[in-house]
Amino acid sequence: MKLQTRTTLNVIKKAIHGLGGKMEDVIRTRIYVTDISLWEEVAEVHGEVFGNIKPATSMIEISALIDPDMLIEIEATAIVYD
Repeated sequence: MKLQTRTTLNVIKKAIHGLGGKMEDVIRTRIYVTDISLWEEVAEVHGEVFGNIKPATSMIEISALIDPDMLIEIEATAIVYD
């Protein structure tokens, strides 16, 4: 779970940087997990990545993702100004 969380957040970071933004521009994350009992692993990595940024965050358990090997999906909302 930690590896998938870190990988997903790195994809988000690259996308935001590609638009000229930074992680400080993230105002909300929605985290979908297939096993909520692993929430602490997700929270640890999320906290490492965001540090003092503290976007509004929800974590929701779902029954499955499209790929059975996927444990997590994260949506991030960022406001990037020119």
